[in-house]
Amino acid sequence: MRVLVTGAAGFICGYLVEELLAAGHQVIGLDNYSKYGPVAKSYDGHPAYRFVEGDAKDVRLLTELAGDVDQVVAAAAMIGGISYFHEFAYDLLAENERIVAATFEAAIDGFRRGQVRRIVVLSSSMVYESARVFPTPEGAQLKSPPPFSTYGFQKLASEYFAKGAWDQYRLPYTIVRPFNCVGIGERRALRDAELLSGNVKLAMSHVVPDLVLKVLKGQDPLHILGDGSQVRHYTYGGDLARGIRMAMESDAAVNNDFNLSTAQSTTVVELAKTIWRKINPERPFRVVSDPPFEHDVQRRIPQVRKAADVLDFEATTSLDQMLDEVIPWIRTELEARRI
Repeated sequence: MRVLVTGAAGFICGYLVEELLAAGHQVIGLDNYSKYGPVAKSYDGHPAYRFVEGDAKDVRLLTELAGDVDQVVAAAAMIGGISYFHEFAYDLLAENERIVAATFEAAIDGFRRGQVRRIVVLSSSMVYESARVFPTPEGAQLKSPPPFSTYGFQKLASEYFAKGAWDQYRLPYTIVRPFNCVGIGERRALRDAELLSGNVKLAMSHVVPDLVLKVLKGQDPLHILGDGSQVRHYTYGGDLARGIRMAMESDAAVNNDFNLSTAQSTTVVELAKTIWRKINPERPFRVVSDPPFEHDVQRRIPQVRKAADVLDFEATTSLDQMLDEVIPWIRTELEARRI
């Protein structure tokens, strides 16, 4: 299978490209390095990988690239942590709509020419931002109030692009919704707002690396947003990539959607305690609550049965295993002054 992956230099796609290559697929990666700047990947020299530096809003470029692939992974987007949702509320909506529209136009053209067989939409758990049913099953996004953040709303819109392209052009699609990706390789986004959490300047977009960074820098008591009761499902990037690849390879995933996540619920304070004990096993855990952001969803709990039943997918990496990989990586990056 030949695959075009937009946003190939991003966090999740770093795992996905590696997964696809390991499974024997050929990959064209497209990215303009707008999030982190130029980054080197371990697979850059892989004979089945071709990287193209370019803008995912460039319909002509995308159409050219999509003319020689079987599947298009629509993953390029402005994306960041919760502060990003407030700092770039308009840009997240406008820029990501332009990217999605360009990607679909190229995929539709490739499909009509008899080349592209499917588009894979990398959506988000944020489509369930206003969900009221937990665990939240696929389909709840159609029965819940719309997401209240522009990012969540735009991710939901990307799913409607898929349905619209099928209804009008019969372009097959698969929608995947990763939950709370954890892994290595994430750095400060070029456009991230500079925020202080207690006495530590945050350097990354998500809760796991930011908590690790604060503990490594000696913050005591540890600052968390809100009271720590927020529930998340922290899922390893390698597991998410495997789930996306399995969906891409499955005929049963055509015109279907999947939550990709661990089944394990963890509160923010439980996460904070686990990180603290791995770094400071001899020191008592102390925490202080800072005011939360507006879009800090209290519960994000997916139903994962559908991915298990249809794809035979299960996220198997434990939080302890993730942290045993992430903590040394962040420590090395910190010592090298790269974050």
